[in-house]
Amino acid sequence: MSLYKTIEVNIIKALKAGEKEKLTVLRGLKSELKYKQIELGKELTDDDCIAVFNSALKKRNDSIEQFGNAGRNDLVEAEQFGAEIIKAYLPEPLSDDELTSFIKDAIAESGADSPQKIGLIMKIVIPKVKGRADGKRIKDISIKLLTS
Repeated sequence: MSLYKTIEVNIIKALKAGEKEKLTVLRGLKSELKYKQIELGKELTDDDCIAVFNSALKKRNDSIEQFGNAGRNDLVEAEQFGAEIIKAYLPEPLSDDELTSFIKDAIAESGADSPQKIGLIMKIVIPKVKGRADGKRIKDISIKLLTS
């Protein structure tokens, strides 16, 4: 079953179970998926859905940080709840060791020898990890490997 269809099925389950908070998060995800589908003008693949979920998770994490700085713990908890639901639809993240292995291979393949050539590494690594690691982690590990 596609991720899009899974969201639709889980919306119905949450509705029947009376899980209002979960239902709100799932409806928001479905809405974002619909917008992406309209933008692309085609049915969404699972990779497209994962990209939307990653974006939604990043927004939630930014909100958690902002609300935490403002002392709004009630809103932090709500955003954390939503983030946990979104994480359930994402593939298992790569460990640092696995990601480092991908990056080392990319460094060897691209011939990058300085932090200024991180773009070459990113072009190789990002398609291989497909939503299992965010760009910031890839960049940080790349810089560490290139400067050591």
